[in-house]
Amino acid sequence: MASHIILPPDDDDEQQRREAGGNDAKAALPFSAMCVRISRDSYPNLRALRNASHASLTDAAYVKISEGDFGYVLDDVPHLADYLPDVPTYPNPLQDHPAYSTVKQYFVNEDDTVPQKVVVQKNSRRGVHFRRAGPRQRVNFESDEVKACIVSCGGLCPGLNTVIRELVCGLAHMYNVNNIFGIQNGYKGFYSSNYVAITPKTVNDIHKRGGTVLGTSRGGHDTKKIVDNIQDRGINQVYIIGGDGTQKGAYEIYKEIRKRGLKVAVAGVPKTIDNDIAIIDKSFGFDSAVEEAQRAINSAHVEACSAENGIGLVKLMGRYSGFIAMYATLASRDVDCCLIPESPFYMDGEGGLLQYVERRLKENKHMVIVVAEGAGQDIIAKSIPASDQQDASGNKLLLDIGLWLTHKIKRTMF
Repeated sequence: MASHIILPPDDDDEQQRREAGGNDAKAALPFSAMCVRISRDSYPNLRALRNASHASLTDAAYVKISEGDFGYVLDDVPHLADYLPDVPTYPNPLQDHPAYSTVKQYFVNEDDTVPQKVVVQKNSRRGVHFRRAGPRQRVNFESDEVKACIVSCGGLCPGLNTVIRELVCGLAHMYNVNNIFGIQNGYKGFYSSNYVAITPKTVNDIHKRGGTVLGTSRGGHDTKKIVDNIQDRGINQVYIIGGDGTQKGAYEIYKEIRKRGLKVAVAGVPKTIDNDIAIIDKSFGFDSAVEEAQRAINSAHVEACSAENGIGLVKLMGRYSGFIAMYATLASRDVDCCLIPESPFYMDGEGGLLQYVERRLKENKHMVIVVAEGAGQDIIAKSIPASDQQDASGNKLLLDIGLWLTHKIKRTMF
């Protein structure tokens, strides 16, 4: 029960990606089959801050970087002890739990770290490491003093209620926490809704339901009001479930808590259906999204087969990453072409998409195209003025690649 926070993203990656030739047709990938080039480390808007030089002067004080011999760099998580050096520690309640006390080496060593890159060469520098997750032998809160709250923000995602349920059951059954509250309707619920007491009994069956029982919302909130309410209500553990924008908000909440010197732990639970967080293996909800995407692809394939020169076009989620599109494509085996944001492409000329579509129709009389929503934005912008509008979470509104491709293929080929 130490304090954790998901750090804000490094927006420099977006500029680096553009400068690498994303708008240059010669640098784009020709279509010989499926276009599925993925590099997690190149994602814009998703990497944690690597060092203070990437942060603004305001954020530099909150970035925790440790360096060791031979190029070892620890991209660490801020902790209560960073600004409360005298914070007490207590034995972890798990050591007396009958289900865990008999397990040897159950607790994570304080010095354990995980390397960012698994594959290295014998002359490689030691590189960036991250703090290993897991229960510690000492914690910073006694069970009786814990007053925890849980909030979910942003879009819906399969598994949200399961996460809420496991947080509640884990706190109650494993750490003997009795005071757990749910914040309704996202961040604004901290100061515009009543806090709802939740127990393992009240969340017993919620994992069988979709959505989130706490409700959610997108968009603006007042960080100071949130921390005011956390302070007034005596909350000392805050669990925040949400995506990129939500974790930016969690970071601002953490900074305000730290400024006030409050003994409050902030834990960010990353929620992204796109599976586009570089530091974790897989985000919850991703497998369900891929499974549902396959249903759409199968339906598109059936319809395409039933018409002369039929083309099934399926647009899937994926603003900056193509994991859903790629995994659904590989699983369905009926897709002729997969377009993702990581792989630039071009429409006309030798090796272009239109030539590939024409060839596949001649060979097979039908085809299926899967496209992630963020693919081809630079191409669409040449014929449709890009909008500067943003959604409630502050994300730039994307142009509709699915509709644009439909019209483009119809005008050119039929």
